[in-house]
Amino acid sequence: MDGGGGGGGVRGIVLDSSVILSSNALRPGADYLLGKLRHSNIPTGLSYAVDLSEAKVSLLKKLACEYSFERFVYNPSCMDDTVNVICLAWENKGASILHVVSNFNEGLVPKSMNSGWMNVVVDVDGTSKNPSGTLIEKLEELPLTICELNRKWSEDNVVVGYIMKPSREEDFAKRGAFPLNPTENGLIFLPLTFDLPMLHQLKKVDIVIHKATDEISSIERSNSNIIYTTRMLELQRYIGELPDCCVIDPFDNIVPVVDRLKIQEILLGLANLKTESQHRIRGAYFLKVDNFEDVQLEQRLHEAKLSLPSIVKPQVACGVADAHSMAIVFKAADFMGLSVPLPAIVQEYVDHSSTLFKFYVLGEKVFYAVKNSTPNADTLKNSTEKNGFKPLLFDSLKSLPIDQNKKLSEIGDCSKMKQQPDLDIGLVTDAATYLRRVLDLTIFGFDVVIQDGTQDHVIVDVNYLPSFKEVPNEIAIPAFWDAIRMKYELRKGGHP
Repeated sequence: MDGGGGGGGVRGIVLDSSVILSSNALRPGADYLLGKLRHSNIPTGLSYAVDLSEAKVSLLKKLACEYSFERFVYNPSCMDDTVNVICLAWENKGASILHVVSNFNEGLVPKSMNSGWMNVVVDVDGTSKNPSGTLIEKLEELPLTICELNRKWSEDNVVVGYIMKPSREEDFAKRGAFPLNPTENGLIFLPLTFDLPMLHQLKKVDIVIHKATDEISSIERSNSNIIYTTRMLELQRYIGELPDCCVIDPFDNIVPVVDRLKIQEILLGLANLKTESQHRIRGAYFLKVDNFEDVQLEQRLHEAKLSLPSIVKPQVACGVADAHSMAIVFKAADFMGLSVPLPAIVQEYVDHSSTLFKFYVLGEKVFYAVKNSTPNADTLKNSTEKNGFKPLLFDSLKSLPIDQNKKLSEIGDCSKMKQQPDLDIGLVTDAATYLRRVLDLTIFGFDVVIQDGTQDHVIVDVNYLPSFKEVPNEIAIPAFWDAIRMKYELRKGGHP
């Protein structure tokens, strides 16, 4: 691949109108490409000729505004002027500007020009024979081309392929988490797409980061066996063919966070945690229930140290539509006919003064956010007395019966922040280290409440690859990158 006058890196991307528009509509793959470039950390512009139709110009202006791109208008007879303007605007010695054109307009840039300008020709109709630059067949291939150029810039650069549902990817990308240009610690992020041959893409990356729970087809409730979509099975199969490809995190490692029973059993191991704290950290008391009609249920709850009210959750924690359909039950008789999917986990309802601590583990760094949470049991009972203490049903993804009187939004870095009242940061950090080792996960989160009276720190939920949206970008994103790079270096050094 000829990098023109550049040194292998990319300092800007110019998309010619011919590659974006067909008639007065977007070409196939254009919306995908524009979305990836929007948060790529590479200056991007849309270019078009002075005589382009008014309708197309209007659409390009709209796209430039929507995606925060620049616009460049050129006269085909004197392209040098426009090229010089762009080169000055995006000055950066040793890097290239990619001029992406269709095979109809590939002659726009003089071949003799040596200004770090490089043509990428998209063969939109399959007729290109001798392109004046790098040839790609689909717009979706451009991020891969950019990654290959940036990787050549430094042998220390590492390509991270990522795949997750679009809404989650957008949340990460708009925070600057997935740049196509190298991060300070040498990571280049490549979006993996099933619209291109997956094995070819995987051969170009060093690390794969995934949210496999976004690609769960179904879960066998009897044993929580995960059945992935055909696409995710294909991804797993190809990764298995590439032993040098590091995965964050191995698919088998996320099984416990899909199964609330497995997580509860893992949390039992906190009893053996050696700490200097005067408090203890533990999981909530729990009981697995296969049948709410069990006549021995009340006795079994008592034996499991569970009193009422208790919170009831499906054993399956994610990946299916009703995984977050929960209930708070106040009377033993109301377990009969309860509409929470079975098997279920009955979990201790901990009085915690409506304060929840959300912890985020990014490699060896731990952060937390203080959030308002559900009221204490007495308050809940008072609110449900009018309807005879009927179970309180809710979807934890949509709405929680939280205490609206509390407003909490404090953010903490466990390595720097002062102690929160009642929160033993050292104790929870020790627990985070334990969970990182036992789960063998790189990026995960867990929720902690502090029990009124006993001051027990109780972990009530664990999840994989959370958004950590409460942590400011300038803190969270570098920690996210460091966690990925650390995992890669450990794997490269022969560690699991």
